[in-house]
Amino acid sequence: MSSTDKVFAGSIPKIYDEYLVPMIFAVYADDIARRVAARSPSALLEIAAGTGAVTRAVAAALPRGVRYVATDLNEPMLAVAAQRQADDDRISWRQADAMALPFGNAEFDVACCQFGAMFFPDRVKAYGEVKRVLKPDGPFIFNVWDRIEDNVLTHEATVALGRMFPDDPPRFMIRTPHGYYDKAVIRTDLERAGFRDISIETRPEISRAPSAEHVAIALCQGTPLRSEIEARDASKLQAATDLVAEALRTRHGSGTVDGKIQAIVIEARA
Repeated sequence: MSSTDKVFAGSIPKIYDEYLVPMIFAVYADDIARRVAARSPSALLEIAAGTGAVTRAVAAALPRGVRYVATDLNEPMLAVAAQRQADDDRISWRQADAMALPFGNAEFDVACCQFGAMFFPDRVKAYGEVKRVLKPDGPFIFNVWDRIEDNVLTHEATVALGRMFPDDPPRFMIRTPHGYYDKAVIRTDLERAGFRDISIETRPEISRAPSAEHVAIALCQGTPLRSEIEARDASKLQAATDLVAEALRTRHGSGTVDGKIQAIVIEARA
């Protein structure tokens, strides 16, 4: 993992929330929310909350009186999330590293995480921290992206950027968001951390965006892919965005863009 893969700062959080969340994250946030609500937790921990896509979905599904702690490594992302849910006093926002959670043992009934595990430098250590703060038998519910070839728009954007930078193609999407999809590896990592009763399922969905330009802005400017593009040539960010938009428009047309997305959803017990 590159040192820039975990950096969500500057204008990225706002673009991420406005463009990327409705395009690929919202449908999976609703799925996580249903799974969490079915457990009726009184104390819930969310890891890698980002700009609050899951937090908003889960909060809407839970009653008053729930203690909900939402954490993320990146404070700029949490700032966007907290602003959007400023009137919900059930939620406390906390900057935290998943590999060193600042909570006591057996403090939470349920833990959840949406598309965050791919960014953990040491997943077994992070899972061990989640197990530590969960009550005995507490469920850990999370998801990760499947391989990039099963996530059509992101794959096509990555291929297009490879044509712009043929000698050093940006590989953030392949390396990190879509780099942790081997179910056997995921299961082994959880077992090494002490989890049991592990269920893993593949969940395909359809991503929809109003235009090819929307997709290009979301991916090229609302993720750490932006840092990779700018590291190669800071003057080419808009040109790279335009190139991706044109590639998607050629393939999908000038109107609404649809593409398959696919995630892996995992549930395990502490």
